[in-house]
Amino acid sequence: MKVGCIGLGDIAQKAYLPVLAVQPGVELHLQTRTPATLERVGDSLHLPDAQRHADLDALIAAGLDAAFVHAPTDVHPQIVTRLLEAGVPTYVDKPLAYGLADSERLVELAEERGVSLVVGFNRRHAPGYAQCAEHPRELILMQKNRVGLPEEPRRMILDDFIHVVDTLRFLVPGQVDDVTVRARAEDGLLHHVVLQLAGDGFTALGVMNRLSGSTEEILEVSGQDTKRQVVNLAEVIDHKGQPTVRRRGDWVPVARQRGIEQVTLAFLDAVRAGKTLSARDALATHELCERVVLAVDERLA
Repeated sequence: MKVGCIGLGDIAQKAYLPVLAVQPGVELHLQTRTPATLERVGDSLHLPDAQRHADLDALIAAGLDAAFVHAPTDVHPQIVTRLLEAGVPTYVDKPLAYGLADSERLVELAEERGVSLVVGFNRRHAPGYAQCAEHPRELILMQKNRVGLPEEPRRMILDDFIHVVDTLRFLVPGQVDDVTVRARAEDGLLHHVVLQLAGDGFTALGVMNRLSGSTEEILEVSGQDTKRQVVNLAEVIDHKGQPTVRRRGDWVPVARQRGIEQVTLAFLDAVRAGKTLSARDALATHELCERVVLAVDERLA
C-alpha cells in the first residue's frame, strides 16, 4: 500500500509520520518542495530515493493508494484537487480551506469522483473526548486558550477555533436550534470568541481566549448531577461527590492521546477495505465556522 505524505512540517514529523512509518504493509512516500527537509526526514526514516519526491506530479506518478496532506492551508485547495482528480483517497489537516466556497467545491469534487476525503478532526478520536460522548451532556463547556496570540479573525477561527467548533458539534446530544456568537477584537485582531449552541435540553459553550495568560484546553460535560472534565487531553476527572482522576499513562504516545493515531488508522483501514469516506459532516463544521467569522466581521465593521 503506497501512502504519500505531502508537507513535512512539525505536525507531520511529530504526529503522523511516527504512526505511518511503523504500519505493516505501508510503503511511505514523502513530498516537499524543501530539498533539505526532504533529505533529513527521508534519511531519518531510512527511505530510498524512489520514495522521496520534490513535486506533486512525481508523487502522484508513483501510484498512490492514499495520501496525507500536511501542507499549509493556503495550498490545500490546489493539492487536494489534484489528488482527488487522480482518484487518490485523501486525508487533509483541518481546515479544508480558508474560504467556504473552496471547501464546498472540494467536498463536491470528492463525491462526484467517488473518492474518500477526510478532514483531520482528531479530537473526535481522542480517548478522553470519546469518553465524554458516553456521559450525560446537558451542559458542555470547552475552552482552548493561548498566551499573547491575538490574530486575524478568519485565520484564528479556521486554523484553531475550528477544533472547538467541531468538538461541540460532536458532543451535542441533539439538534441545534440556536447559534450565538460573542467576540472581542481590537485593531483588526481577534482577542477572544465565544460560541453558544443550544437545543432542546442542552447548551454547549465554546471559548477561545488568545490573551488568557495560559495555554490550556479544558473540556467539561455535565448532566444528571455528574460531571466529566478533560484537561489538556491527558487527564480525565469524574465528579460525583468526590472527584476521581485518571491520568495518561507514562508510555502512552502523544499521537494516541490526541486521537491522531486512531484517526490515521481508521482512514487507512477504510482505504484497504475499499470504503469511501465522506467529508460532508466535516463541511458542516466549516459552515458553522463561517457563521462565526461573519458574526465577528460584523462586530469589526
